[in-house]
Amino acid sequence: MSGPGQPAADRQAAAEYRIEDLAHASGATVRTIRAYQDRGLLPTPERRGRANVYRDTHLARLRQIADLLDRGYTLASIKELLEAWDTGRGLGGVLGLVAEVHGPWTDEQADRITRDELNLKFGGTPDDEAVAEAVDLGVLEPIPGRDDEFLVPSPQELAVAVELHAAGVPLGAISGHLRELRGQVEQIASRFLEFTTEHVFARYLGHRPPTDSDAAEAAAMVRRLRPLAQQTVDAELARAMRTFATRHLHHHLGADTPLSTESPSLTTHGVELPPGTIRAVQQLVGTENVSAFIAAAAERELHSRTLDALIASPNKLKQIDQSD
Repeated sequence: MSGPGQPAADRQAAAEYRIEDLAHASGATVRTIRAYQDRGLLPTPERRGRANVYRDTHLARLRQIADLLDRGYTLASIKELLEAWDTGRGLGGVLGLVAEVHGPWTDEQADRITRDELNLKFGGTPDDEAVAEAVDLGVLEPIPGRDDEFLVPSPQELAVAVELHAAGVPLGAISGHLRELRGQVEQIASRFLEFTTEHVFARYLGHRPPTDSDAAEAAAMVRRLRPLAQQTVDAELARAMRTFATRHLHHHLGADTPLSTESPSLTTHGVELPPGTIRAVQQLVGTENVSAFIAAAAERELHSRTLDALIASPNKLKQIDQSD
C-alpha cells in the first residue's frame, strides 16, 4: 500500500499492511490478529477510510507473541510482559531469563536413528508396539516426512535400554520402569525448583514481570545453579546404589541381610527367645512391656560394649607403645 513513487528504502521503512497481508507475513490468521487486538496485545491500527492499516511494529509484535507462546507463556502473561515493555521497562532481561530456562539442561546432543538400525540394536526383530511406546515416552521422536527415521533426544537413554534388553530385560519391563523412574525424577526436580525458588529466586520475583536487572541476575543464577541438581542426584544415587547393591549381594550369597528399601538402621528383625526367658520378663515387667524391656536391654548391652571398646582402645595403644 505504499506509494509507487517512494524510494525502495522509504517504502520498506514505512511498510503498511492490510490485515490479510499482515496475516500472511506473520503466519497468524486474520481471526487470531483480531483476537489479539481485542485483548490489547496489539497496538491500535491506523484507520484509513473503511480499512485498518498495520505497520512493521504490528508484525514485530505478532512475532514476539508467537515466540512467547512457543515458550509456554499464556496470553495473560504475555500481555503483562508487553505492557511492561511499552511502559519503558524493557524485555531484554526477561527474554534472556526465558531463554536461559528454556535452553538445554544437558550437554548431550540429540542423534538420529533409522528403523533398521533400531531393529538391529534390539535383536533384529521389528516390534511396532515397542517403537510406539518409545515414541509415547519421548525416547524416540518421529521426523516429519521420514517414516523410516527417528530423532533420539537422549542417545544415553536409548543406550541404557539397549544394554538392559541385551541383558535379558523385556522391552515392556524397560518402558514400565522408565515411566516409574520418570515420575520419581520429576518429583525430585519439582522439589529442587521449590527449594531454589524459596531460598534463591524469590528475591528476583518481587515484580511481575521482574525488572530488567533482576531478570538478568536471575538468568545468571540459573546458569550457576543448573548443574547442581544433577550433581546432587548423581552423588546420592551412587551412595544409594552402593548401599543397596551390597545388601542384595549379601542376601543372594546367603548372608542374613534382609532385602528392604528402608535404611538398615530402621529395619525390624524378628528374634526368637527361649520360652523361659519370655516368662521371666513377663513376670518382671508384665506381658504388655515385654518388647520394650527386651529392646531396652539390647540397647543397654550395645552401649556397654561400646564403652568397653572405647576403654580398651587406649590400653591397647599403650601396650603397643610400651612394646616398642
